[in-house]
Formats: sequence, C-alpha cells, structure tokens
Amino acid sequence: MEWSWQRIPAEYLVANVKLCHQGKLGKRSGFIHVRKGRIEALGVGTPAIEGLPVLDAAGLVCAPGFVDLHVHFREPGQEEKEVVATGSAAAAAGGFTSVVTMPNTLPAIDNGAMVRYLVQRGKEAGLCRVFPAGAISPGRKGDALSEFADMIEAGAVAFTDDGSPVVNGGLMANALKYAKMLGVPILSHAEDLSIIGKGVMHGGYWSSRLGLAGMSRVSEDSAVFRDLELARATGGHLHICHVSTRGAVEIIRRAKNDGVRVTAEATPHHFSLDHSRCRDFSPLFKMNPPLRESEDVEAIAEGLADGTLDCIATDHAPHTGTEKEYQFDQAPFGVTGLETALGVGITYLVKSGVMDLGRLVECMTEKPARLMGLPSGLLEEGEPADFVLLDPEREWIVEADKFQSMSSNSSFIGEKLTGKVVSTFLGGRLTWRDSTENVKYP
Repeated sequence: MEWSWQRIPAEYLVANVKLCHQGKLGKRSGFIHVRKGRIEALGVGTPAIEGLPVLDAAGLVCAPGFVDLHVHFREPGQEEKEVVATGSAAAAAGGFTSVVTMPNTLPAIDNGAMVRYLVQRGKEAGLCRVFPAGAISPGRKGDALSEFADMIEAGAVAFTDDGSPVVNGGLMANALKYAKMLGVPILSHAEDLSIIGKGVMHGGYWSSRLGLAGMSRVSEDSAVFRDLELARATGGHLHICHVSTRGAVEIIRRAKNDGVRVTAEATPHHFSLDHSRCRDFSPLFKMNPPLRESEDVEAIAEGLADGTLDCIATDHAPHTGTEKEYQFDQAPFGVTGLETALGVGITYLVKSGVMDLGRLVECMTEKPARLMGLPSGLLEEGEPADFVLLDPEREWIVEADKFQSMSSNSSFIGEKLTGKVVSTFLGGRLTWRDSTENVKYP
C-alpha cells in the first residue's frame, strides 16, 4: 500500500536512514520513530517494535524539514504568478516544511487581518508551515510604522518592506526599537535607490558590453552599513536579506565581531552564478540584487562557510512566463528557487568542497529556524515530525514542466544538479514523494 498525505499511519518507523542534524551526517544506519505527528525516538540501528509499519529508506539521508526565511507566494493580488497552495506545493517538493512569506503583496501584509488570512491559507494547503512577515510600513510606503503588535498576535514573525528598502533612516531606527521590544527581527532589503537609478543588472564588464544600465555594488554596501549602524545604536536584531556583494559580507563580518546583533542570508543563485549568465539577455538571470562578479560569488560561499552569513534562503520569486519573455530591461526582477535549492547547494557548495553536507543542511534547517525563533528545523525527540529524505548523490536535469510552482522562471533550467529530495514529511504526514525513486512505503 502506498502512503499519501491524506492517509498515513499514526505511528511508524523510518528505518535504514543516515541521520543528518546538528551540523553532522551520521555514518551508521539509523531510524526515526514517528507517533502522532511527533518524533517519538531516533538513533542508530532499528528498534524491535512488533506490528509497527516500517518505511525502508534504503540508505537515504534523513534531515530536518528545510526552513526558508524568504519566499514570495504572491497571494493576495498576483494569483496569476503563485498562490499559497502552489507555493506550498513547491516548498514540499523542495524539502521545505516551514517558510516565511514576504509582505509585498497587493495589498501589502500590513495588518493583523492580512496576517491571519495568510496563516489560514497555509493551513488550508496543509503542505508546509507558513509564517508571514509583516510590512514595516503601511502599504510599504516607508512613511510610518505599521502596528507590529497586532500582526504578531495574528502570527507574524518578523517585519520588512522587502522588495523596497526603508529609505527613511529614522523610520528604520524606530522599527528596530519597536521590534526589539516585541522580540522579533527586522529584515533589511538593503539597497540605495539613488545609486541604482534605472539599473537592471550588475554594473560591470557585462553590463557595459551588453549596453544595459548597471547596478553598483555600492548601493548594497552602503545600505547594509547604514542599517548595521542603526542596529548598533538601537540594539535591535537586524537580518540582512539576500546578500550579494563581497563588500557587504565584510561589513557584516566586522559588525558581528563588534557584537552588533545581526544575522544574514544568502540565496542559491548568489553563491553559484555570476553576471556572465546575462550575456544572452535571458530574463531568467534577472533578479534583485543582481548576479555579481565571480569574486562576489566566492565571498558569499565563504561567508556561509565561516558563519558570517547565517543561512540559505531562496528568495523564491515567481513570475508568469509571459513576463519573463519580455526584453531583459523590461522583464521583472526575480527567479524561483524552492525546488532547486538543495541541488544547487550540493552541486556548488558540497561538491566544490566549500562545506560538507552536514553544514549545508544546518544552513537550511536549524540555523534559519533559530535566528527567527521558529518551532522548526530540529530532528529531536518530542519535536514535530517535519523531516525530509534526500539522495545527495542523485543527478538530475532541471526541467520547467516538472515544477510544482505555477511559475518556471528558474535560473537553472536545463542544468544538471546533484542532490534530490525524495520525500517530505510535515507533522508525520507525507506531503511530497518523488515518483521516480524506489522507496518502499508500507
């Protein structure tokens, strides 16, 4: 009998797995005992429990469900690109069991009612845990503070005007103070719009050769520096989104050494691809921040390896196929990322020797959950049975028609990646199964 997420035993064993948690990959075969949606026990070997259904994982790696602190599910207002249900399906296919949604929807997520709406939509989909981030300012206009406490009561876990920077430094300082009182972080979309101007890609060799307006590194570096100084002055928790420059990495590194309360994330496309990918004018390589130079790519990877950058977040940003067929300078910024994140991480970080699999998994599970205070990312007794079975050796080709997301604007279409999610479990329920894998579900 095959399992489905609608019908699954209340108690079962996942046997013959290599447990990967707390930054380490186990060498011996192990198990997880799931009971009523939680992890009853886990360890090496296989316990003798008569009559219990057993899922033989055939030596796959078992890790905590992945946690993504930065996704755009587009609902409400842009349902032609993505909705919570399809975004949740993409998350499950990518091994993610918890996501933090950004508030740059239409209308913006800037009040308690909107937060409750998203939480409910996530529960209805039932494929991952949806934690909304609320907007710092009403309508993301940057001229006043939203009511943070009201949104936290409704389920918000952080605040950001992502998609736009908070231009007013006084407002950003007040946001950090307010969020500090409430015990939540402020997420910074760090760019100086006056420097970027009408830029559409990284300002450098390729923008000059292609005749496209460039986006200088200085825009990001200066904005990161300003927000870090505000965090230093207020004592608030600042989280820097989608870091893309070597300068920003170094600024964050120095601030951490000084004791500033700062965390930061890197996206898969920023630690794997550089601006030369734009040479054919394909909008599938257009995102904000843009793809930078090879030195920036190396700095992002090194920042993840040494802990300067705390975690990996996809910045999953779906758009319609029509939009991504516009000319490069007219197409919208953004690419999808949930369904390719593991493969990109293993291909570009693990296989290259930047970090081992245990460290990669930690950057996608425990570390993002911990910095945002989410009840996720752990593979421990008593915790929710949110876990993923993955094959770190499997090679596969990224195909647009295989995505669970409504959109297929991925930078990795046609690329061979190593590392694939086989199945995903949320609260003990099977939410995703790769039908091409030969795992025996009792």
